[in-house]
Amino acid sequence: MDEVQALEALSNLLTELAENPYDITLHAQHINLASAAGMDDQVHSAREMMTNYWAAGEEVWIPYIEVKKKSVDLDTLEGAQEILDVYTRAEQDYLSIPLLLQHVEFLIDRHAHFASLESKPTEEEPFSTQWTHDNLSFVVSKGLKHLTEGYRLWEAQRDWEFEALDAAPAEEKPLLVLNIEQLHLDRLEQPHFNHEETFQSYSSFTTNHKPPTEYETLLVEASKIRAKASKQYDWREPYETRLAQAGNSLAAYDHYVKYERRSRKPDLSVVSGVYERAIAEAAKRRFVGEEGSEEMLRSFWDSYIDALRIYSAEKDEQHSVLQRALRSVPGSGEIWAQYIRFLEGFTSGLDDESQYETVASVYDRAFATKLLQKDPEQIVPVVLSRAGYEHRRIQAQGPTDDAAQDIYSLLESGIKLVRTASQTGDPRFRLEKFLVEILLHAENNDRAADVWGRTARHYKTNYFPWIEHAETLKRDEEHESARKVFAHAATAKLDWPEAVWEAWIAFEHAHGTVETIQECLDTVQRVRGQVNARRAKEAEQASYQAMQMAMEQQAAQVPAAEAVGAAQPQEVHMEVDSEAQVTQTGVKRKAEDSLAVEDTKKAKIETVQHLKRDRENCTVFVGELPSEASDDDLRQLFKDCGSIREIKMTSLPNALVATVEFMERDSVPAALTKDKKRLHEHEIAVHMAWQSTLYVTNFPEKADDASMRELFGKYGLIFDVRWPSKKFKSTRRFCYVQYVSPNSAKAALELHGQELESGLPLNVYISNPERKKERTDADANAKEVYVAGLSKFATKEDLENLFKTYGPVKDVRMALDAENHSKGFAFIEFEEEKDAVTALNANNYELKKRRIAVTLADTRVKGRKRESESGMGKKADTRNRSLRIRGLPSGTSEGLLQQALEKYAPIKRVEVFEDKHEAVAEFQTPADAAKLLLLPDPVVFNGTQLKLSENEDRPGAARAAPAPTGGMFVPRHAASRPRAGLGHVRKPAVVPNATVSSSSAVADQSGPRQGKAQDDFRKMLAGGK
Repeated sequence: MDEVQALEALSNLLTELAENPYDITLHAQHINLASAAGMDDQVHSAREMMTNYWAAGEEVWIPYIEVKKKSVDLDTLEGAQEILDVYTRAEQDYLSIPLLLQHVEFLIDRHAHFASLESKPTEEEPFSTQWTHDNLSFVVSKGLKHLTEGYRLWEAQRDWEFEALDAAPAEEKPLLVLNIEQLHLDRLEQPHFNHEETFQSYSSFTTNHKPPTEYETLLVEASKIRAKASKQYDWREPYETRLAQAGNSLAAYDHYVKYERRSRKPDLSVVSGVYERAIAEAAKRRFVGEEGSEEMLRSFWDSYIDALRIYSAEKDEQHSVLQRALRSVPGSGEIWAQYIRFLEGFTSGLDDESQYETVASVYDRAFATKLLQKDPEQIVPVVLSRAGYEHRRIQAQGPTDDAAQDIYSLLESGIKLVRTASQTGDPRFRLEKFLVEILLHAENNDRAADVWGRTARHYKTNYFPWIEHAETLKRDEEHESARKVFAHAATAKLDWPEAVWEAWIAFEHAHGTVETIQECLDTVQRVRGQVNARRAKEAEQASYQAMQMAMEQQAAQVPAAEAVGAAQPQEVHMEVDSEAQVTQTGVKRKAEDSLAVEDTKKAKIETVQHLKRDRENCTVFVGELPSEASDDDLRQLFKDCGSIREIKMTSLPNALVATVEFMERDSVPAALTKDKKRLHEHEIAVHMAWQSTLYVTNFPEKADDASMRELFGKYGLIFDVRWPSKKFKSTRRFCYVQYVSPNSAKAALELHGQELESGLPLNVYISNPERKKERTDADANAKEVYVAGLSKFATKEDLENLFKTYGPVKDVRMALDAENHSKGFAFIEFEEEKDAVTALNANNYELKKRRIAVTLADTRVKGRKRESESGMGKKADTRNRSLRIRGLPSGTSEGLLQQALEKYAPIKRVEVFEDKHEAVAEFQTPADAAKLLLLPDPVVFNGTQLKLSENEDRPGAARAAPAPTGGMFVPRHAASRPRAGLGHVRKPAVVPNATVSSSSAVADQSGPRQGKAQDDFRKMLAGGK
């Protein structure tokens, strides 16, 4: 970027900052852009601007102070005091040992400078020895909360104290000796990692500056003081070790914080220190844009404030922490709400409240940031806290019409903000409930009913406000109006119409006549039928669309196994025509030849089903685990329930959870009895894993992992979001959202039916494996046959009459065109698997003057041969648009990897090889694949830099003949389909001769050809070849 471009970008950025000064990402961009352009003055201004609006870390303050030092005269008291003021501001933001250490060194350096002058400072003046001692003690005390790094500050002060003692005149030495002795004794009372060194320092001091007769007594007393603090650190040492090993990760800090909060007798100083360290680390990670750091930072501040309140910290300390938190996370509605509640409780008993902010000014300042207005979850807590304050003040001072009107207006403006921020609004209707409660308390029933009426009309499809509207009218004895609301809601398209119907029926039984009761029941019965019919039609349409998409995919499927040339052996899957039926090459199979029910194909199907792992029904989810819990603890807890297949423990930002999978589903009932049991004196929760898992589908194509986590995260802590692989079907659009708690999953069901895009209602269900099997018909391939080659005049009745001769037919699904004629194919589902196998005898049967083809159903089959795009063949085309990816992190999900790659270029399919930490990605075009190879920056996935290269298999390279179904992207049940009307049998695969040509031999001796990586492509382009 040249100077002109840099200035233009800087100008645009400053314009954005003027409009959004509370956007921290803009401040970070401002600093980085000015630094990259070499504009030192602008960098300093950018840092200063950020500190005016946001709390900043050492990465901003330290370079800012260094520049500031050069701009003032440090040899004057005024210049030195200006720097001290900046240090004071900086230390109010986050705990930073490097920043505090610089402050200590500055005090020591300026004390030495002013002590060397002829006119030395008097005892009470800045930088005198006593003044420096007091200020050093204050600065050092801020960092002593850090159990492993605080020693650096303490030792710097101790060394200065010894130097001052050596240089002091004899009359001043006794006071300095007392200062140093107290410095050591205070330190020995504090938990820290190098207690032994502190004790040795005290021992040396006692030897040199105390009478020999007192030596033993003083050390015995010091040893007693040290013992308790040393034991306190020993308890925390495992957490400090884990923290260091995890690279100060936020999850490790979260475990540490929870350990401190669980203590029966918490040390507030230690608790405060851990929180300060966690907050500083989260802020540092947020500044560089780490995902999830903002949420963790808010969580740490919120929990820290709660801890100070619960442990009865000094009010001034609570007030200071709250103000610091608001500078750090001004977009957190909960922190603003906590501050308002603190001011209400703290200032109510004070004679002079003028030194503190008013609740009204805090409320206005919160929304002036323009950060809360984007999220209803941030708006609601602030409005509730302000409204609650005003309501309690009215109750204490006596109600007036103006005061009541003010609180009504406040809540109504809050409701408007919520609805403006999001189409879904507040699914819990917290502001509406509070407003209605106040209105009813004031006997303003008409206005209360109007609130629910307007809410119902706004949300339209949500059942809750309709019921509340009717109930409010009923409370005011307006039964006819309530009846009209029920009647309207009963026929509206709601997310839970059953609730409205039941409420209406109950209302009519209590307040209606025989006629109104009967009218209600008739209406409900009629509407219920319409709703059920609509749901059935929607389900049928969804099923038909799925079938259509599946058939379209057949033509798009490319034999990628051959394209990429992977030669790993795989299980040979069932073919429609068994080898027993092939008597000689090229001989047709007669139509009347029958297939035995006990054919070898059936045995293979059964084998696959028996080997299938019943993960959903054999797994329990264990939540609310103590941070010290281990695999062995869980094995011991569940050892009497049955054989355990696998235990997976996962550390989440605010929780430690685990999944326990048993060998048999019969072990699960016994495992569920462990719910509410205690582990390490901590009550745990155990439930079926699927009870906290949602099946989510019908969301927009652009939705990705981050957007789904954001959408569902507001209902509770998410354990995992699982995405399907798209290697067999690129249009798959569903995922599984698993919470830590079943209650969160139930709460999130309210998203069902909400439209994220117009005309695209979201589908959200509890992922019950039994219902899932019914919904997806997992074993349909074994009970279903596919019929091709149908005449356009064939009907469902024709097919049903034909195939019912082989066994009971469950369903016939025929694809129809716009004129209701057959498109040429259909699916026949039988009640029993054996009947589907027997129905294969209908292959080559003549129906409506067309011979039909019948095979077992399998949507994942190879398409008909089509001309390749390049003329080199489909294999070459697929190779040209495929890349091999190496260096994948463990546990890579195909779905998430595809989402990451789609940010660079359109993807067709991705397949991951977990054992090799590799994957192959097939792009839409060769140009898309080349685009990734030529990227100037590496592709990073989950924090790991990926290695991209061409796929090794190339046209003309010597390679072994692939196995019949070996390779990548091969359908797991690749059943062949006979051609309609020909009745031919497939020729047996021809095994190539082991002898190779000389040219092939030479090629093979040269070794495998390696794919080209990014550097090879750049060299090729630069060199013109």
